[in-house]
Amino acid sequence: MSLLRTDMGTLDTVPPTPCIPSSTSLVDAISLFDTSSYLFIQDEGPVLGYIVVSDVLHAMMHAHRLIEAYFETTLETAGSALTLINEDAKVAYWTTGAEHVFSISKNDIIGQPAADFFPPDRLQSLKTLYTGETVYRKQHQPRPDLFALINARPVQLDGHIVGAVAAEVDITTEIRLHQELLHMTSKVQHLEKAVARLRPDTDPFARIKGSSTVIHQCLETIRKISTTSATVLILGESGTGKELFAKAIHDLRELQTAPFIAINCGAIPASLFESELFGYEKGAFSGADPKGKKGKIELAEGGTLFLDEIGEMPLELQVKLLRVLQEKSYFPVGGTRMKQADCRIIAATNQNLRSMIARNQFREDLYYRLNVINLVIPPLRVRKEDLYELTQTFLQEFSLLYNRHIELVPPEVFKLLFQYDWPGNVRELRNVIERLTILTTDGEVKQEYLPDTLTSLTMHEQSEVQLTSGIHSYANNENQQRQDSAGAEPEPRSIANVDELDPSNDSELVSGVTYQQKLDTYEAQLLIQYLKATGGNKRTLAKQLGISRATLYNRMKRLGL
Repeated sequence: MSLLRTDMGTLDTVPPTPCIPSSTSLVDAISLFDTSSYLFIQDEGPVLGYIVVSDVLHAMMHAHRLIEAYFETTLETAGSALTLINEDAKVAYWTTGAEHVFSISKNDIIGQPAADFFPPDRLQSLKTLYTGETVYRKQHQPRPDLFALINARPVQLDGHIVGAVAAEVDITTEIRLHQELLHMTSKVQHLEKAVARLRPDTDPFARIKGSSTVIHQCLETIRKISTTSATVLILGESGTGKELFAKAIHDLRELQTAPFIAINCGAIPASLFESELFGYEKGAFSGADPKGKKGKIELAEGGTLFLDEIGEMPLELQVKLLRVLQEKSYFPVGGTRMKQADCRIIAATNQNLRSMIARNQFREDLYYRLNVINLVIPPLRVRKEDLYELTQTFLQEFSLLYNRHIELVPPEVFKLLFQYDWPGNVRELRNVIERLTILTTDGEVKQEYLPDTLTSLTMHEQSEVQLTSGIHSYANNENQQRQDSAGAEPEPRSIANVDELDPSNDSELVSGVTYQQKLDTYEAQLLIQYLKATGGNKRTLAKQLGISRATLYNRMKRLGL
């Protein structure tokens, strides 16, 4: 549409009129209409013609109507429920798709505040308008009876937010179908568990999740162990799943009807431990069952006795367990007739039994009887490639248990899971996934649902530095106080002081490993000294060192304290 007029003769007068070149943009030309209703167009030479303000207005109106037609057709063709709100939080546009999804007509809602039709806390478009937040395929509930996937983006003009647009797809039917599917799956899973109790799983490794190299090595070791009836000692940190591996050994080398009896040596009082393990005859002690009671050894006849946390077993009972291992016989409490122990023994511990032997807390002869062959379960921090499989397994389990619709863990959340060191191992991961499942009510796992220990990405590294500096700072303060009270000059710190720890072999200082060992010994001695000073109160000591109790516990565990 050309705006240039050339009929110069129709002009009644020729007042002082602005003259612009033909290359002038329409935006620049509009401001000149303030002084005249028309503008001359002239390049080099005679005047080419003129443009009139009325022609410009008609052209702009036509362009606006054309863009509006394109815009409306595009929105209606998209098929989603599209909503546009202006800077006053009023609905400026409402598509036919939105009418179908929300059952609200255009005539009723356009020009009205969006908050009059929906709870403000459920309106993502309002949040986008006020905060500028952009979302993509986020699940939300605009109404209690409606689920939708929403894309939302702010509308900006000259750097300012002047509105917000939201595109929503109704997934209520899909969510309800999924909930019904979860309900039915839960029933199927319940039936599968019932069937499994009647017909044990043919795959003994079914419950051990992971495909890492270290896990494959453990499973290969279990296959070799299963060809014998040897006593097995399982070593691993707390939460690594030692009982699962013990059960796998049992399932591989025993009949399906053979019993698997587990006893936690740290959960039974010392006064009751002997009767629990060996059983008792009637009248063995006051308060006993008049009929007597079978012990765990007898209950495990023809199968496996799993002694978890064997390091917690009282010393006086360790002698009797040693006899069972050596002689394959024992006496029940209060009994005079010897019984035969016909079961395989698997023991497990998260403690350093050799260190306990050195402290006279565990019998050396029992250790060698138990340690015929050992199986070391790797901690989760060295098999992080198994995190995804474990996470999905627990997510499926708890989604069914709590009736939550969660498909996956977002990458930013999984990144934090992967960066964490997992001192509590698989048990801690399972608890974290259960927490995420419980807190995720809208299907979207958020970072803030994670425990504080995971949201601090560099917590472990900071804790190491913090603990070491805290110990040294505390030690220096103590030393300074002693020197000040004695009126002595401060003693200079030098590397030569390290020799006081072990001056017998100066050449060892060349070894980095030996240096670290000496540093660990030094820190352990300091921790013991300060624990005594605080009366064994770890909370007080952690406060004095300026660290958390968890950091203190982790370091004490690493140092074997």
